[in-house]
Amino acid sequence: MDALKKFFPLSFKENKDNALIVSLVIYIVAAVVFGIVLGLLGIITKIPVLGAILGIVLGIIGAIVDLYCLIGIILVILVLAKVIK
Repeated sequence: MDALKKFFPLSFKENKDNALIVSLVIYIVAAVVFGIVLGLLGIITKIPVLGAILGIVLGIIGAIVDLYCLIGIILVILVLAKVIK
């Protein structure tokens, strides 16, 4: 459990007034902003050789960030429901 608290500090905040809403908004905004940035960087993938390699790398990075945000959102909900302490 301590490892999860180190990797997802926003998910394990104390349940103050708007901790749930703030954490959810931060995770959602981070995923959207990172997706937009990767989309803009995807324009570079039009270059034949470099673009293919860069496209694969950007796709992997985007998947990791989206997975991190999804796990963070799930943990926020589980902490709120007191399934995880």
